[in-house]
Amino acid sequence: MLEISPAKVVHIIYQSREGGMAERELHAFIRGLNEDEQAHLVALAWVGRGVYEAEDFEEAVATAFAERSAPTDEYLMGMPHLAENLEAGLDAMGVDVSAVEDDFLRDH
Repeated sequence: MLEISPAKVVHIIYQSREGGMAERELHAFIRGLNEDEQAHLVALAWVGRGVYEAEDFEEAVATAFAERSAPTDEYLMGMPHLAENLEAGLDAMGVDVSAVEDDFLRDH
């Protein structure tokens, strides 16, 4: 089960596409997540990249906890195509974020 809200993931997806000033805010946002949320976010990106299959999500989370060697925000922000990986990960996990995206876009 995903231990980070889809709204937080959508926030990260949109901020990662903004670049510029949003980059600093995104680093702070990811650093502000608790350890469970950070590990689930990394695992979600890995599923989206095809490193793990959706059915192996719990293994991906365990690996994210065990192999964390750099701050999560730096690791994720250094990942090419972060937004696309997170979107693909949500899709693979069967998480529908269309309503969350609509709310996010309306508020921004």
